[in-house]
Amino acid sequence: MKNTRNLILVAMFAALTAIGAFIKVPIPYVPFTLQYLFCALAGLILGSKFGALSQIVYVAIGLSGVPVFTEGGGISYIFKPTFGYLIGFIVAAYVIGKVRENVLKLTFIKTIFTLIFGLFFIYLFGVVYLYISYNLYLGKDISFYFAFFYGFVVCITGDLVLTVFAAYISIKLLPVLRKNGYIK
Repeated sequence: MKNTRNLILVAMFAALTAIGAFIKVPIPYVPFTLQYLFCALAGLILGSKFGALSQIVYVAIGLSGVPVFTEGGGISYIFKPTFGYLIGFIVAAYVIGKVRENVLKLTFIKTIFTLIFGLFFIYLFGVVYLYISYNLYLGKDISFYFAFFYGFVVCITGDLVLTVFAAYISIKLLPVLRKNGYIK
């Protein structure tokens, strides 16, 4: 029963992340979406292993050709400048889940710092991949500052708002899930 529940939750968070890709605000180079919100909640609720697995499933479905990413899907998506953010989702869900598993009492402030720590990895992989993609694959000579500005500075405000929202939701939700035996 527990394995079935875990598989359902992994699939649900993969689907939620896909839905989050289509709830977006178009801004230059990197659109603002709700993917990070569901990635963060996956790490917090499912833990490191299953949170990361939900994001791996999401990325695998997209790379297999199902158009679940912000600009479609398919194996050629690895050449998109924003693919690094998808890699970052996997790492972030794992990191967020690992921190949550190791913190005895998760307060609102601790949750915010946990989510920001995970968000760091999304931007680390995203900005570096954006820079490398433009310079090596697309042949457009951009500075690291350009990639940092459009890949981080322009986007971070929205993700910080989502961080506070995810922290608030999880502080209310995690005790209920623990009480009912859904998480440890």
